[in-house]
Amino acid sequence: MNAARSAALAVALGVLGSTAGCGTWDGLSTREKATVGGAAAGGVVGSAVGGGALGTVGGAAAGGLIGNELGKDRPKR
Repeated sequence: MNAARSAALAVALGVLGSTAGCGTWDGLSTREKATVGGAAAGGVVGSAVGGGALGTVGGAAAGGLIGNELGKDRPKR
């Protein structure tokens, strides 16, 4: 793993870890938490796959959208 990817991973994990410890984290809905987690994971994957800032931002955007959709309240059947 090169230095840029290591740095991107460290930043993403740091952001995720710091938001998990925030007092406001408890006030977020399940959908909002899923969006944040998806964006963090997508940013890491985008950086590893695409490399560079564009891959990281694109991955974070895609991960946030996917997390948002997965976090929606589904009607029970």
